[in-house]
Amino acid sequence: MKFDRTGIILYTINYRKCVTFYEKILGLTKMFETKSLTCFEFGSSYLMVENDNESIGSSAQTERVETCLRMNVPDVKSMADILITKGIKVDYQEHNWGTVAKFYDPDGNLCAFKDSLKFEEQIHNYKP
Repeated sequence: MKFDRTGIILYTINYRKCVTFYEKILGLTKMFETKSLTCFEFGSSYLMVENDNESIGSSAQTERVETCLRMNVPDVKSMADILITKGIKVDYQEHNWGTVAKFYDPDGNLCAFKDSLKFEEQIHNYKP
C-alpha cells in the first residue's frame, strides 16, 4: 500500500496542557488547530492531539490505550537534559541496543527519545 501521509491521533483528557507540552516543551511545529484538536509536525508524519470528551469520568484512565510516542534524535542525553531543565522527570537508559530517555506528557502518555544511529543500524543489519 502507498500512503500519502501517516499520523498518530493522541486522544487526551488534559487537552490544553498536552498542546502546550508538545508545542512549548518539545518544540513541535503546529500545522493547524481547531477548537478541539491541534495537529503538529512529527518527523515525516503528524501528531494530532485531540480532546477526548468520551473518556472523561471515573474509568477514563483504565480504558485508555497504553502506547509510547518515540522520537529518534541524534543525541538522547542532550535532549533529556533539556527536558530536565524544563522540569520534566526523565528516565535515561543506556542499553546494548541503544539509548532511550522516557518521560510522560501531562496526560500520562509515555514518550521517549531514542538514538537515531542505533535505530538505523538495526534497520541496516536486518536480514529477513
